[in-house]
Amino acid sequence: SYYTGHTDNLEQRIGEHQNGLCGGYTASRLPVELVFSQECPTREEALAAEQQIKGWSRKKKEAMMRGDWVEVSRLARCSDRDGALVHPSTSSGRTGNG
Repeated sequence: SYYTGHTDNLEQRIGEHQNGLCGGYTASRLPVELVFSQECPTREEALAAEQQIKGWSRKKKEAMMRGDWVEVSRLARCSDRDGALVHPSTSSGRTGNG
C-alpha cells in the first residue's frame, strides 16, 4: 500500500515512521520505504500536493513514482480502468427550464 504525507523534515519523519512512532496508517504496515519525495516551496503547497496525490488512482501514483509523467498525464484524462478518455462537459447538466 502507499502512504502520502508531508513534513518539514523528511529524514526525521521517515525515521519516525520506520520506528512505528507515528501511529496510524503506517504503524501496522512496517517496514516502510520512501519511494518518492517532492520539495515544495511552502507548507501550503505541500499540503495541496498531498491532497491531490491522495485522490489519485494506484496506477497514477505508480506512474509518478516511476517518474513517468507522460503516463501521469494520460491517466489524468482517464476515468475508468480501461483508459477510455473522458471529456469535461461544458453544459450545466440541466435538460430544461427548471
